[in-house]
Amino acid sequence: MKYAEITGWGSYVPPLLMTNDDMSKIVDTSDEWIFSRSGIKQRHYAHVSVGKMAWLACDRALAAAGVDPEDIDLIILGSTTPEEICPNTASYIKNELGAKKAAAFDLNSACTSWFYGVNVATDMIKAGSIKKALVVGSERISLAMDWQKRESCFLFGDGAGAVVLEASDKKVGLLSSHMGCVPDSRECLHLPSWGMSPLHWTGDIFISLNFEGQEIFKSAVRGMSDSISHVLEQEGLTAEDIDLFIPHQANMRIIQTLAKRLNFPMAKVVVRIDEYANTSAASIPLALCDAIADGTVKPGMTILTATFGAGLTCGAGIIKWGERVTAKTISESEIPEYDGSVFDLMADSFAHYGVDAQHLLTKNP
Repeated sequence: MKYAEITGWGSYVPPLLMTNDDMSKIVDTSDEWIFSRSGIKQRHYAHVSVGKMAWLACDRALAAAGVDPEDIDLIILGSTTPEEICPNTASYIKNELGAKKAAAFDLNSACTSWFYGVNVATDMIKAGSIKKALVVGSERISLAMDWQKRESCFLFGDGAGAVVLEASDKKVGLLSSHMGCVPDSRECLHLPSWGMSPLHWTGDIFISLNFEGQEIFKSAVRGMSDSISHVLEQEGLTAEDIDLFIPHQANMRIIQTLAKRLNFPMAKVVVRIDEYANTSAASIPLALCDAIADGTVKPGMTILTATFGAGLTCGAGIIKWGERVTAKTISESEIPEYDGSVFDLMADSFAHYGVDAQHLLTKNP
């Protein structure tokens, strides 16, 4: 039987920061108010597209795996914020990488998109239809923030994370997984008119996230707990057998509640929400890449992951890590930095939502 080993990993985090103190200059909030409710200290905002961020994360993952782009059979982009509905953004990534023979498609299940993509690619490798795949989560959710909603505009950040999956005879990679969708919970987290409905609407786009915090909290914890129980039972494991837990980074309270339900020590939980906020589909791969970089991920570890997103989609998986935790090579590719402040970058967005931030713009001579 074939398995799908994670052989490469890479990420891109935009250099521009929007700290909680910066946020308080835009909306009626404070660092203490935000951090106490979410665990977030800052978020990164992108000056380039979802596809460009994904390209660099994938390029770095390929270098870490020592795999030539032309050997990739499939590229899956998990994202809620693709550049276009048609054609898909994955085809842009394919072309930028030079992955000539690769099939490419986008997958949108909101924050669960990257994990669902890993599940799909793993099953295809196990079935023998492909041998090598790239799965990337990339989001530019800063474009969708309604600056008139203090309860949700601070929650999200931008970034991209990718992995290379390769067919292996060793029992490694995503061994067990469960994907689900909490019934009758679709309306508690959604972006109305984020798509092609109504088809003939030609007015100015005014994106505003509908966010029902308490209902999301309850449904997310329930959905992830059920999925975790399913995969633990499937593998014949208990929480004590798990070496590391990498959950979706949506809210510190959700992470802590989930760990408590599992009787899982926070010392074994990877938490990066303070640094990145909620990066949706990029959340877990960003946390994974950081955990590899700082030595938290060790050879042979049994890793649990769990996620939820709008829908409310949810899922969990058991990953058996291989022997390698260092990159074979390092990509030299880069994205030029933005020449300006985060307030310059977001000036059009602030103005669109009626926020007066002119006094915060950089005065360049």
